[in-house]
Amino acid sequence: MTTNNRIVLSSDHAAISLRQAVAAHVGAQGFEVVDIGPTTPESKHYPEHGAAAARLVVSGDCRLGIVLCGTGQGIMMAANKVKGIRCGVCADTFSARMIRQHNDANMLSLGARVVGEGLALDIVDAFLAAEFEGGRHATRVEMIEALEG
Repeated sequence: MTTNNRIVLSSDHAAISLRQAVAAHVGAQGFEVVDIGPTTPESKHYPEHGAAAARLVVSGDCRLGIVLCGTGQGIMMAANKVKGIRCGVCADTFSARMIRQHNDANMLSLGARVVGEGLALDIVDAFLAAEFEGGRHATRVEMIEALEG
């Protein structure tokens, strides 16, 4: 783990409960959790929450980010619009590990209506335990970054 062990979490209204479970789980592992909400069930716009979390990652304030919405798709799309973010939505541990190892993903997205809490925590663990392999994958990550313009 690098010296910055801060992980930002954010969601829309559909994923508050799962986000809070993930926050407790990650915090228990020794990570510093920056939970930027929301905390109430009124409808929230996932693009705002995905972008806010992404900005904390690209600024270096947080090393990684985890965002959640109903499917994980919309908030992932919003996060990926922030230059420097590589966020993938995962519903299995293999994909979560691979987006770190091969794509140097700095954010993970989860769908609260897609995965249950137990699987979500396993996915988070796989994501956090994996490290970027570099090598031939670094060239591909550079190619992705070049697409940002």
